[in-house]
Amino acid sequence: MTNRLTKTLLALAVAFAMPAVSFAQDTCSNRGDLDEQYCDDNHDLTADTPTDPKKLKTPNTLVFTFTPVEDPAVYDKIFKPFTDYLSQCTAKKVVFFQVQSNAAEIEAMRSGRLHVGGFSPGPTNFAVNIAGAVPFAVIGDANGYQGYTLNVIVRKDSAIQTMEDLKGKKVAHTAPSSNSGHMAPVALFPALGVTPDKDYKVLFSGKHDQSILGVNSGDYDAAAVASDVFDRMVERGVISADNFRVIWSSEKFPTQDFAYAHDLEPNFRDKMLQCFYDYRFTDELKKAFAGADRFYPINYKKDFEMVRFVARSAGESFNRAAYDKQNAGKK
Repeated sequence: MTNRLTKTLLALAVAFAMPAVSFAQDTCSNRGDLDEQYCDDNHDLTADTPTDPKKLKTPNTLVFTFTPVEDPAVYDKIFKPFTDYLSQCTAKKVVFFQVQSNAAEIEAMRSGRLHVGGFSPGPTNFAVNIAGAVPFAVIGDANGYQGYTLNVIVRKDSAIQTMEDLKGKKVAHTAPSSNSGHMAPVALFPALGVTPDKDYKVLFSGKHDQSILGVNSGDYDAAAVASDVFDRMVERGVISADNFRVIWSSEKFPTQDFAYAHDLEPNFRDKMLQCFYDYRFTDELKKAFAGADRFYPINYKKDFEMVRFVARSAGESFNRAAYDKQNAGKK
């Protein structure tokens, strides 16, 4: 009886002590929209590097990817000279991890299976808050970073001439988390005389290339797409620009950014970043990215403010609750 009573009292003591221990360990002074396992004590809106050395990673194999705006296999091939260079520069094996969706890319970094990769502007906010991604570069050249516009495209022979002509039409958006493919249209179109999901039903295509191909085939009357994706498809001969008209274009947004996992060991991380910044694109990469020749340094807090503004204007947030709601039923 005495032994059982002692064990019961010990178990209760541990149970009551656990919340206090957890509370004592949580010394984070600021998180913002970051998930609970991250901290932003320096208020730069990204996850801080862990202070516990045991939580830092120096991977033997560095896993890299690029946002799935088009067929992932295309970018696996295009980035092959770069991943070979990165392997030599970091003295690590580098593999290109093909992802099929923005959610899959975010989950890969959150779970530690992805160390560095290119993200689309809209999903970048989720990657930062949910996966601990830290954006560090975009495509650019010596004069600055490369941007893109939100374009509304129609077939050349379409009767649609103005934004108000979209009313009642089949208009493709890409995905709920996409900046140019959904959030920017929701935020910007009402001032142009047309409100998505009121004046026309939003049809999600899944990706920019699918929206573009859908307009080309007549499946959609119009589509909101990123100009850089459209231009790359023209460059590769997938579509002909002569088959389309652009009825409206936005101001410039930052294009796909590159982000690393917040828990990379600092010395290794800094060496890897320098490898990125020193690299100059092959002719094939230059062609794929409209003449850009390098990874141009950025600051997430400053350079992505317009993307976050569009999201807020569209009533979007990028916390865990919003992420889970958006991906409910997709698994």
